Amino acid sequence: MSFKGFKRSIEEGDTVILYLTIHQIYSIKAETKTLSKKGTLVENVFQTPYGALKCGTLIGKEFGTKVNLSKGWGYVLQPSPELWTITLPHRTQIIYTPDISMILLQLELSPGSNIIESGTGSGSLSHALIRAVKPHGHLYTFDFHEQRVQTAKSEFKDHGLSDWVTVVHRDVCNFGFGEDLDKKIDAVFLDLPLPWLAIANAQKTIKDVGGRLCSFSPCIEQVQKSCLVLSKLGFQEIQTLEVLQTQYSVQTRSMGTLDIDFVKMKKDNQMPDKKDKEIIRTITCIPPNSQPGHTGFLTFATLPPLWARSIELSSNSE
Repeated sequence: MSFKGFKRSIEEGDTVILYLTIHQIYSIKAETKTLSKKGTLVENVFQTPYGALKCGTLIGKEFGTKVNLSKGWGYVLQPSPELWTITLPHRTQIIYTPDISMILLQLELSPGSNIIESGTGSGSLSHALIRAVKPHGHLYTFDFHEQRVQTAKSEFKDHGLSDWVTVVHRDVCNFGFGEDLDKKIDAVFLDLPLPWLAIANAQKTIKDVGGRLCSFSPCIEQVQKSCLVLSKLGFQEIQTLEVLQTQYSVQTRSMGTLDIDFVKMKKDNQMPDKKDKEIIRTITCIPPNSQPGHTGFLTFATLPPLWARSIELSSNSE
């Protein structure tokens, strides 16, 4: 499938990104037939502001191809985690690319890493995590909502990602992540209403060599409670970040420049009267009138290696 890696041509059943404009991007299935609301097979036609597209006609075309619509045109692109994030069907509030990029960096993921995610939600972050750890790593993603779990399983299978992800229906705050994952995980990500209740369970899963933990929370009160628990359990390098994306406008502006040498000579009556300032045109960056709103707080922490934790415990007992 197209999410596995680079492909040249579109095949039957592939997920394809239809790009019309920067604000009009859609995910569609390259299938000739689809099920209607009545459960009958009908021709798969996707309606756009620029006309209808028969999705079956995409099969065999190369990714990047320009497709004609009745009132315009668009481009069919190969899906990526970034494009999927802005086109996926929302089942929950999702995490977007600016936060995802910081999470991937701070959790120090690489091919071969084993990572836990809770909860799965709409799978926005999940796709980026899978790309970061495959082909030899694995994602274990948990959600307490059974229907979302089944939908996520179907979605990962449809995208050809099932080899690198295990989806589990479980309340990790009360029942943990399962004994089979104890001391096998490199990093843990928590997106929960009460993350501090799951931190002790997450600690059990982290390898003896240590690992990283991240908690995403919209409220500072959640952050405070989580940090207290992290500190109590021996986590170190605890820090909270907020990723705010600011877009500057590049413009040409007129500016006055002051000739210091000329001003000094004029003061000493060594030159006739002349304008002290010269107006020049220059390119500059203009900040926005308003700053972007709050998304969420990212709290990161490091669990030291087991031998370091043992030394700390022994020193505290003395």
